[in-house]
Amino acid sequence: FPDPWPKKRHHKRRLVQTEFAELACAKLKTGGTIHLATDWQAYAEHMMDVLEGIDTLENVEGSKRYWDRPNRPATKFSRRGQKLGHGVWDLLFRKR
Repeated sequence: FPDPWPKKRHHKRRLVQTEFAELACAKLKTGGTIHLATDWQAYAEHMMDVLEGIDTLENVEGSKRYWDRPNRPATKFSRRGQKLGHGVWDLLFRKR
């Protein structure tokens, strides 16, 4: 659950940017995965666009699809999002 920095003027502070995704991908072994989650739909869409723009990554669920119900423990942020009525969007990408 990286900070979504929802204000437009703060978007440059978001962790998930092309530079970060390329660096993370360079450190992954073939078959390694990146799992990201957020309770902000706009940030989920942003992360999807960034990760789908990396040629060496593939979306495990298929193009522009979110991971449906991962098996993971609830976190402070996922509980907070659910309490506020936000959905939770999970992304799972694998290095080719």
